[in-house]
Amino acid sequence: MKKIINHVDNLLDESLHGFAKAHQDIVSLHQHPTFIRRLAISEKPKVALISGGGAGHEPLHSGFVGKGMLDAACPGQIFTSPTPDQMLAAAESVENGAGVLFIVKNYAGDVMNFEIAAEMLECEHETVLVKDDVSLPETHSTGRRGVAGTLIVEKMVGAAAEQGKKLTECKALGDRVAKNTASMGFALSSCTVPAAGRPTFEIGDDEIEMGVGIHGERGREPMTMASAEELVQHVTAAIDKELDPQPGQQVLLHVNGFGATPLMELYLVYDLAAKFWQGKGVEIKRSLVGNFTTSLDMAGCSVTLTLLDDEMLKLWDAPVHSAALRWGS
Repeated sequence: MKKIINHVDNLLDESLHGFAKAHQDIVSLHQHPTFIRRLAISEKPKVALISGGGAGHEPLHSGFVGKGMLDAACPGQIFTSPTPDQMLAAAESVENGAGVLFIVKNYAGDVMNFEIAAEMLECEHETVLVKDDVSLPETHSTGRRGVAGTLIVEKMVGAAAEQGKKLTECKALGDRVAKNTASMGFALSSCTVPAAGRPTFEIGDDEIEMGVGIHGERGREPMTMASAEELVQHVTAAIDKELDPQPGQQVLLHVNGFGATPLMELYLVYDLAAKFWQGKGVEIKRSLVGNFTTSLDMAGCSVTLTLLDDEMLKLWDAPVHSAALRWGS
């Protein structure tokens, strides 16, 4: 294992210190318990958005703390859920009179710990559960995983909260965005968790894992390495079957890298995915390409499609100022 670290036990803390220093105009780092919070808290009552999850997916979630997006993020150890005391402390730190909305990826540890924190929270609160990974059936024992579509939910609901929407409105919007979002990815390599010191799973030089998760989980099936066109066709067909976008439907198309895939390849994937849906008469109104929901040093990517309505489009375009997403004034 070759990684730029001092000691595996200190890696997360040292990384968070560096993140907070690099973006000290946007966020601050709270320790014991650990969370990242937004500096500029709204003067008026505003729904506070909180998310979190295991480290190793950067910039998700800490990179999305800022104006127009999250108010706080709770990072756990690598691929490990944050604890309820982190979530509770973060909520109490940023809540300012309009309630708290938790945005949670559908993983057992995340769901359980956010539920515990919510039970202890005394202010009004709601939860949006993101489960956009269509590589698993809805009937799967643990349900579908929350993956790159989480960013889409956080951005749109963050904009709504910034505009003064009420907690019930933000909750309904988050559920609507989540329902209209589907993702699927594939990996060319496994990732190496520093504490383990070796790849999470073995994969042959001529193999890929189709339908892989973001924690180094194996996919739903191994496949022989194929051309980009064949790989993307497999992913887009699964997403299309799930969402069934009709001709004229406006969509957001997001191609997300897992951490070790060059942008050159991600843009190739975007071109192929765009051609697939444009060939069906679907109108791609917005796009996002890059490494946003990563899996440490995994090579591979995911494709996410969100069916848009006029409100969702305006919320996506609304100003955001975080470490990882910035546009508008």
